[in-house]
Amino acid sequence: MPLAVYVLGLAIFAQGTSEMMLAGLLPQMSADLGVSVPDAGLLISAFAVGMLVGAPVLAVLTLRWPHRRSLLAFLALFALMHAAGALTPGYGVLFATRVAAAFVYAGFWAVAAAAAIGLVPANARGRAMGIVAGGLTLATVLGLPAGTVLGQHFGWRSVFWAVAAMSLAAMAGVAATVRGGRPDEAAPRLRDELRAMARRRLWLSYATTSLATGALLVIFGYLGAMLEDTTGIPERWVPAVLALYGAGSLVGIAFGGRIADTRPMGTLYGGIAGLVAVCVALALTLGSAVPATILVFLLGLFGFAINPALNSRVFALSDASRTLVAATSTSAFNVGITAGPWLGGLALDAGAGYSSTAWIGAGLGVAALAVVALGRERRPVRRESEARATVDA
Repeated sequence: MPLAVYVLGLAIFAQGTSEMMLAGLLPQMSADLGVSVPDAGLLISAFAVGMLVGAPVLAVLTLRWPHRRSLLAFLALFALMHAAGALTPGYGVLFATRVAAAFVYAGFWAVAAAAAIGLVPANARGRAMGIVAGGLTLATVLGLPAGTVLGQHFGWRSVFWAVAAMSLAAMAGVAATVRGGRPDEAAPRLRDELRAMARRRLWLSYATTSLATGALLVIFGYLGAMLEDTTGIPERWVPAVLALYGAGSLVGIAFGGRIADTRPMGTLYGGIAGLVAVCVALALTLGSAVPATILVFLLGLFGFAINPALNSRVFALSDASRTLVAATSTSAFNVGITAGPWLGGLALDAGAGYSSTAWIGAGLGVAALAVVALGRERRPVRRESEARATVDA
């Protein structure tokens, strides 16, 4: 595996830490900025909105740029937005910097995915995307708790400075390992990118991504409160149980990255079916701490095992390492990230209880399985490269 792929994963870790870190900093930020905790929580929503919109917009605007130039520009702007956020005394400016940072982070995701796919042969795409996406998993497991500890000792602004510093370090790594040109050395045309998007199976793959991500996030978004209020786990043990979720995520994405290239459809069917089973089991056993704890680990495992297949499959369904294809995939993930917790919140506001989030997750997972089945065409595959990338399709 090229060194550049690992560098891109570490760059995602640096930026993904910013995506996750506010969960442990909201009380401090609320007090320092003079706003309510719910208002401070809107900074998380601002990041999600920036991610949702940023990927396709920046993919088009930087379409003819070399990958390295785009990646360096996005990292520089990301670091600048965090420096500005650390210096501002006002909530409004901080809100704007969060949207802008997420905007360029989404662009980085899209170009990094296209760059990683272009650096490896077709039969290694799933593993490459597992490494890149693994940076976000590491941000969940390491970046979030480390940012919380740093914020507790030195204030929330210190975490913003730390993310800016990590982003600058990632720039050095990208400059040293990512080639200046595109893998095929040909400047793409928007018409070709749009033509690559005009495929029914590709959009079904995007729908699978949104539904499966929503199934996971509708539970994860309320997992801490669910564990404490419903299972009876003492508050002091909740972080340890959440760490099990992170451990399951690491195991899942490592395993999924290994098998996504040889069995992409099997990975999707097995992983999503496992996610549905975990959701149902959680809904039925939330009152018992021991099974719920085990199921939290499995939630992370199955939820992230499908990630490499979801990422790499869109490239198997397109002509090449299309940046716009990757950008729309990033947006599809963020649709699920946004919609899942929103649906869970509606159920909780209606008084349905935390078990309802697990039932919603199961329903979204079943819908994802149905979409996977719809996208499995039987017609002969025209290109040998696509056949290698979709062995069991």
